[in-house]
Amino acid sequence: MASNVTLSLPSSAIQTSFLPRFNKKRPFNFVSNKVVSCRASNGNQNNEHSSSPNNRFDRRDVLLGLGSVYGASNLVSDPFALAAPIAAPDLDLCQKATVTSKTAGTIKVACCPPKSAKIIDFKPPKFSKMRYRPAAQLVDQEYLDKFTKAVELMKALPEDDPRSFMQQADVHCAYCNGAYDQVGFTDLELQIHFSWLFFPFHRLYLYFWERILGKLIDDPDFAIPFWNWDTPSGYALPAIYNDPKSTLYDEKRNVNHLPPVLIDLDYAGVDEEISKRDLIKSNLSLMYRQVVTYKTPSLFLGAAYRAGDAPAPGMGSIENVPHTPVHRWVGDPRQTYNEDMGNFYSAARDPVFFAHHANVDRMWPIWKSLPGKKRRDFTTTDWLDASFLFYDENANLVRAKVRDCLDTRPLGYEYQKVDLPWLKTKPAPRRPRKGKGQAKAAETSKTTVISNTFPIVLDKLVRIEVPRPKKSRTQLEKEDEEEVLVLQNIQLDRNVPVKFDVYINEEDGETPTEPADSEFAGSFTNLPRTQHSGGKKLDTKLTLPISELLEDLDAEGDDSIVVTLVPKLGKGQVSIGNIKIEYIRE
Repeated sequence: MASNVTLSLPSSAIQTSFLPRFNKKRPFNFVSNKVVSCRASNGNQNNEHSSSPNNRFDRRDVLLGLGSVYGASNLVSDPFALAAPIAAPDLDLCQKATVTSKTAGTIKVACCPPKSAKIIDFKPPKFSKMRYRPAAQLVDQEYLDKFTKAVELMKALPEDDPRSFMQQADVHCAYCNGAYDQVGFTDLELQIHFSWLFFPFHRLYLYFWERILGKLIDDPDFAIPFWNWDTPSGYALPAIYNDPKSTLYDEKRNVNHLPPVLIDLDYAGVDEEISKRDLIKSNLSLMYRQVVTYKTPSLFLGAAYRAGDAPAPGMGSIENVPHTPVHRWVGDPRQTYNEDMGNFYSAARDPVFFAHHANVDRMWPIWKSLPGKKRRDFTTTDWLDASFLFYDENANLVRAKVRDCLDTRPLGYEYQKVDLPWLKTKPAPRRPRKGKGQAKAAETSKTTVISNTFPIVLDKLVRIEVPRPKKSRTQLEKEDEEEVLVLQNIQLDRNVPVKFDVYINEEDGETPTEPADSEFAGSFTNLPRTQHSGGKKLDTKLTLPISELLEDLDAEGDDSIVVTLVPKLGKGQVSIGNIKIEYIRE
């Protein structure tokens, strides 16, 4: 029986041994005469032997082919213990980041960090006491004085000091705008968005930024604040960032969104006319959906992304929304590339970036604390051993792995306890269903496009009838497998800001539902980020959990559902390859 045997070396071995022979823009394939299949994924992103649908070649064949030259088979005792974690980048091969706009063209930005002859592996220091990151709207003057002084000192460091404010801001630029290739794969960008790397990378990034600030003011117990945008009292941009005389101020922000304006967590580039009451309800319902209903690791943290995979396999819930809308809401539309927060290359130049991402980071332990046995981290070494490079408070170049940051407490910090009102704000159906049975696509109006022919270009509202492989599932089946709607091969230019909304069984002819309605299944969002090779489209997918939604709509017994897609930003710039329902078990 024919099958594929595949092995890999540790990431460090790839860096030191593979790179000289594999620094070519072509795949290296090795075909074994003996084949043992290790690729069954069944939609399970936690399966460390699953392969990405975006692969242009099997990365494990590549790693085995190279490993066979160097005797890789002798480095592992179990030939089935395959691992291909994303390796920390090679700083010697860092190149200028690429920033592109359809109206302004392309610029190259130098954001590579200083090089170092020595890399140390991360070991968290021993802390005398726990640091508590405070909600930004609740800090007192003593804390604010300390925080502003720390940022002032960081900005005063020499430009070539890796701890300086701009050097630290450029860390995000390099990892997000194509300055790095994957080690061993020079035609594949290293990208920390749109995958399971999003949460751990940003947690470590904030950790080292925080430690540098503490060192500069000689306070090892200093903790950065978080922008508490998930609760009404924190909806406005925190006032501490809005003083033009403060080192926390950034002039490149949307002037229409300064305090006391409340944030729209579903922001699509246009300010909607909505009452304060409805905005609060919308924001709270959105937070419930994005945290509570995403019950498995791949749904919340993001899709698997391994060495040799094409970047952007799929976002987790929080990265998609509200992370991206918050970036877009703060970014300045007067600037060429929506700087600072509105573009990944410049986002960390705004001090509020770190408060925003601290709240994103805060969602991770909150999600794991909620009821449900599947609210846990991935266990595959492909995730746990993925690694990144950062400079620490002593200007040492440090290699940290995902496994180093699964819990904030060993890192010496937790978050101030504040209310979570969104836990009690579950979306509700717009109206009770008129009767059971599947929704009829034929009942739609003349203005609605009915299409089951793919790919679909989203230049107008589209409705699609999607069959359900299973129906009337038992509670045990629902607990075992999450029913999800998968929009596959979402393609768009990487430099185009995009948002489209997804609705389930929405009544035709009505005003589109909002996040407070059960019919609203979710959104897809994108912030501009261009890879250095240029010309390549973003090719990703969107996975939306619908088990709870179907219960709320009394549609569990239906043979099919009607999916409505509404372009909100970047109309006509997105195509979708297919839409289907799957069942994931993690």
